[in-house]
Amino acid sequence: MERNKKIKPDHFCMAIFALCLLLRFIEYFLLETDKTAIGENVFHKAAGIIILAVVLKTANLTWSDIGFQRNRAVKSILKGLLLGGVCFSVAYGVELAILALQGNPAHLEIYISSFSLTGSQSNHTEFMFFVLCVFFNVINVWMEEGVFRGLFLKALSETKPFMTANVVSALLFGIWHVVMPIRSYLNREMSLPAMVLLCIGYIILSGVMGIKWGLLTHMTGSTWVGLGDHLFNNTVATNMLHVISPGGADELQIVRIMTAQLISFSIVLAMYYRSRKTIQ
Repeated sequence: MERNKKIKPDHFCMAIFALCLLLRFIEYFLLETDKTAIGENVFHKAAGIIILAVVLKTANLTWSDIGFQRNRAVKSILKGLLLGGVCFSVAYGVELAILALQGNPAHLEIYISSFSLTGSQSNHTEFMFFVLCVFFNVINVWMEEGVFRGLFLKALSETKPFMTANVVSALLFGIWHVVMPIRSYLNREMSLPAMVLLCIGYIILSGVMGIKWGLLTHMTGSTWVGLGDHLFNNTVATNMLHVISPGGADELQIVRIMTAQLISFSIVLAMYYRSRKTIQ
């Protein structure tokens, strides 16, 4: 970016996004790694980290320049995990309360359900599966926070106000997630209207989450807090801690995620505007 001023930040970000999205499509549609023993589409995320490293090297930037400062990592990640833990504690309570009011008393169970050779929902409680879940999701959030909140936010902020750059980055992050419903539609697992609605829902929900993590990056000067919150969402709330009711597992998972994300978004947004007033 800094070496070649002729490359516009918008074009630069779109080129990186298009390349990463292409790799995502290849893994989801051709490799389908999540349907193997690995149980996760993780290769395009690892490739994204490599692309990010090459871009940083080419632009004479370091990982610290996009928010990965070593001296702030542990404390900041713990803050992000705490934010996710508090908000999801409320969300799990809301989910359990709704089920109880519906006459479906539920309870919590801890297991990993995403690792299967056949694609069936086999529940695993072996320690190895928890380690793999955490490991794959560390790669996941490292790539996504590094690209969308680290690189894109830094590049776009060179020519745009922060909030505009944050919204653009969050929109790309939302579009990043429509690959899953598109694959489900092409595999005839859902109708076209359902796919369109789900794509819109993914863009909105992921976009809100992206804006929140961008605000955290801007306020703290690092990607670590957002990365910690992102990691909690992807591991504990989505893959580890499940709500079991007479109707099955995680019937209201979307309610849980939306509740937690709206609460944390409200908290972070209030902190952002409060910090702006303090500065002024």
